[in-house]
Amino acid sequence: MPDRVEEATNYIKKLKINLEKMKEKKKFLLEIQRQKKLMLLKSPKIEIQQIGLTLEVVLITGLNSQFLMNETIRILNEEGVDIVNASYKVNEDTVFHSIHCQVQEEFGNESARIAERLNKLMHDY
Repeated sequence: MPDRVEEATNYIKKLKINLEKMKEKKKFLLEIQRQKKLMLLKSPKIEIQQIGLTLEVVLITGLNSQFLMNETIRILNEEGVDIVNASYKVNEDTVFHSIHCQVQEEFGNESARIAERLNKLMHDY
């Protein structure tokens, strides 16, 4: 009987050690998952819409990505687009930028080229 009690005690101790290891592993994995979600949320996103002679660019960034707005405006200027209005709104740690542009004439290839350059900017970031 004393051997079985000692055996059961050792078994319980092993279970406690394993439980602590599993708790630490869970905590570590949850932190990795949280960081990945934050990275996905903070990745810049861009949407470009053209309706007639109007081009609208919506840029969504984190607080630490303000230079992307400057680069977006630079690219639009290089492409000869007239910027009519640019604004932004901060919501917690996300910044929503909106740029309204006027184009000289309806363009097909140029619009695609602007979208390609802006998407490349976001991807390279």
